[in-house]
Amino acid sequence: MVLKAWSAEHLPLSTSSNEACKLYDAILTQYVKWRNDETLGGVEGCISAIQAADPNFVMSHVISTGLELVSTSSSTRLNERLASAVRRTVELANSQDISPRERLHVKAMELFSRGHFPKACDVWEDILVDHPTDLLALKFANDAYFYMGAQIQMRDSVARVLPHWKPHMPLFSYLKGLYSFGLLETRLYDQAEKVAMEGLALTPDDAWAVHSVAHVYEMKAEVDKGLKFMESREKDWQVSDMLASHNYWHWALCFIEKGQYEAALEIFDSQVFRCCKATGSMLDTVDACSLLCRLEMEGVCVKDRWLELLQVTQPHTDDHVTLFNDLHFLMVSLGAKESGTSQRLLEGLQELAKEPGDNLTHQLAGTIGVPICQAMMEYDQGNYNRTVDLLLPLRYRVVNVGGSDAQRDVFNQLLIHAAMKSENKHHQKLGRCLLVERDAMKPNSPLTDRLMQRALALHN
Repeated sequence: MVLKAWSAEHLPLSTSSNEACKLYDAILTQYVKWRNDETLGGVEGCISAIQAADPNFVMSHVISTGLELVSTSSSTRLNERLASAVRRTVELANSQDISPRERLHVKAMELFSRGHFPKACDVWEDILVDHPTDLLALKFANDAYFYMGAQIQMRDSVARVLPHWKPHMPLFSYLKGLYSFGLLETRLYDQAEKVAMEGLALTPDDAWAVHSVAHVYEMKAEVDKGLKFMESREKDWQVSDMLASHNYWHWALCFIEKGQYEAALEIFDSQVFRCCKATGSMLDTVDACSLLCRLEMEGVCVKDRWLELLQVTQPHTDDHVTLFNDLHFLMVSLGAKESGTSQRLLEGLQELAKEPGDNLTHQLAGTIGVPICQAMMEYDQGNYNRTVDLLLPLRYRVVNVGGSDAQRDVFNQLLIHAAMKSENKHHQKLGRCLLVERDAMKPNSPLTDRLMQRALALHN
């Protein structure tokens, strides 16, 4: 029985329904694999089925509501159905005799729902001290660290539990991909690649481990290696429908790096935008925003694509779940020349910054979110001096908006472009200094070389 199997792993589930346990297992597995198993009706189908199997099973509510929360596609501030689901989970937990571990899960989910990401992570980590094989706690914490830009924590969280995992355990190999990502986000690229490859040797279709290797090649500007790797393994990672579009995004970055813009646009049209339109997934959506922004900075005309993407992002203008999402939505409203939406997003952040409470996004809104938004708006208006003045002091704090180094590089590029275009001679020198620094960290980057040439052409 699945129920007994969970207990045998010292992760007992408070339900008498074996079917509910099976479905919990299925949801967790799909979450870890980034893949909807259509034979089970996908994650959505399993969530419906688990609630039918045992409507009062607390961990079924934790995983289903938790997954919606960590998707960052909806805010409990605005979405009463989601807020109600959180309250229902808390009420169920309070009315039942559940295990301390399950009670902590409820607490962490409730904290996350209020935007108190650091405290939620503390609670998930408390679970992992006593239950290092609790994969839901590990994954939820990993996601939350990612949204905070907490790179070291993301790495160390997995490192602490890895020795407790044995090769015979279900999903063991997927921890390699998780750990690899933490390693690469802390610039340990060679180790990250090695660990990811160990995972792929065990599970060739682990899309997250593939994604980790793609990051390594991106950060080291090993473009041809990256292209070859993504292409050679495309059939493996394509099946992970929740991550495939993001892996295509990495593929497109390789093309942008090489200056092959048509190939990047082809991926945008056929994969990234198509997926974001179909799924509404935040990962797919921010990828689409970022690709267009990068292409425009490279001087590529993206035509009506901003307007099409605005249809996806505009409904999220007031969400303010993460600053990372907000900044990407702003790229679109600026690109689409939808000034009212841009202004609304900025003013919404300014308002939330006044009384942020425990919400991390709102706490950072005033000091980081608002000035970056203003910098982007100034850049859009051609006020490059002002863009530099706003962005430069935040260079080393941009990490706090969340996302990966590769994703946040769009803001590095924005600062470089602004400095190069500025009329201020000091800014122009700064732009060249930033390019020298970029070259030192990422040698042999064709994109950096192009920017260097452009800077010299502009200022000589």
